[in-house]
Amino acid sequence: MTAKDTTVETFNRDLLTFIDNSPTPFHAVANMREVLDKAGFTALDATADWSTLSLEALDRSYVVRNGSSIVILANMAALAEPEAISRGLRLYGAHTDSPCLKLKPLPALSRHGTGQLGVEIYGGALLNPWFDRDLSMAGRVVVTTSKDERRSLLIDFRRAIATVPSLAIHLDREVNQNRSVNPQKHMPPVMLLEQVGGAGFSTERFEQLLLDEARKTAGDDSLKRVVSWELSLYDTQPGAIIGVESQMLASARLDNLLSCHVGLQAMLDSKSSEPCVLVFNDHEEVGSQSAEGAEGNLLPSTIQRMVAAVRSDSTTEDVSVRAHRLLERSFMVSADNAHAIHPNYPDRHDENHGPQLNRGPVIKVNHNQRYATNAVTSAFYEELASGCNLPWQSFVVRTDMACGSTIGPITASALGVKTLDIGMPQWAMHSIRELCGSEDPHNFYTVMKAYFSRQTLP
Repeated sequence: MTAKDTTVETFNRDLLTFIDNSPTPFHAVANMREVLDKAGFTALDATADWSTLSLEALDRSYVVRNGSSIVILANMAALAEPEAISRGLRLYGAHTDSPCLKLKPLPALSRHGTGQLGVEIYGGALLNPWFDRDLSMAGRVVVTTSKDERRSLLIDFRRAIATVPSLAIHLDREVNQNRSVNPQKHMPPVMLLEQVGGAGFSTERFEQLLLDEARKTAGDDSLKRVVSWELSLYDTQPGAIIGVESQMLASARLDNLLSCHVGLQAMLDSKSSEPCVLVFNDHEEVGSQSAEGAEGNLLPSTIQRMVAAVRSDSTTEDVSVRAHRLLERSFMVSADNAHAIHPNYPDRHDENHGPQLNRGPVIKVNHNQRYATNAVTSAFYEELASGCNLPWQSFVVRTDMACGSTIGPITASALGVKTLDIGMPQWAMHSIRELCGSEDPHNFYTVMKAYFSRQTLP
């Protein structure tokens, strides 16, 4: 094994560990915060007056909203320099959420001797792969303390506690020809088998399970009651490097925690002195229309507040004008995975645009603005990748098919910033277990390190 192979394998194992430890957006952001804290970043209070903070505290910092979205600010002290506007911002965006099964507010179901969980389908999930998997549960709960205070906690059962069993083929002979899934009827997981003559599975019993887990997590047996929750089910099978020559990565939530990990590590490892801003939004899979989604004001307001906080005493320019001038010189990379051509379904791709695994990141183009890439932003990435001697690919959806979208067009329109949409080619997008090439993430990481250190932007 060469030194390069060892580097790539180590990178991939770190990536898969991050994804395994991030079953929900709340956990993903908490894990990124831990990395940032160790790297010397300062957590900013969104309710505080940032102008009272030292330039050192603002220089490398981050702000979190709802525990599921985060904006990371690096080298902000540069914005206080007289010529800061000409440097622009190196922006990078991805999303923390993935399609999954989320619990309803009253999920306990007692049916035919089983205790089941009522679930809602979050995002455009492929449902069939969720059957017959070992499922765990994680997310955020709000509990009351012995002092009748409310406290928010993250919990993760980690072990398999539920499954969605398939119906036997003997009871559905046409299943392999035409299997349709009714989310309300067919997706409630089985959590337990009820005892004969015992009480059925109830809301009270479910809440006690959550309370026991919250007490265990917090190390506090005095927690009194679980008030509410935002919980998701996830597959307990860990991510893996697979294939006879270890050429593929198999994992849940590659879309889009892969992009989050790559961007964060590239920024930290670049040792850049240029002003960089990373945003990882929740709720992309359901349209981004939330306070913490890309259509919220988290990123625009954070940038404007930072420009105001670090402005030089000699600067008399209006803060809003200064922020707009800065953004006109900035660049945004919107990273979200792309559809690789499937060997069993090649007709689902345009004949000239069939990205393949391990052939490089995919520049995503759509002239109807479902992606924000244009000729200038595409050429800039090609220049960066060529400088690293690394490949890239292009994707455009078939003209007779609808095109998905990303946070790219939303962020571009909100900030007025030049934007590139790009992502790792993958199979099984929105499945419970997705697949990508083992070389592409490190390829993209290498190019993004060059991007964050780049002194001139287009």
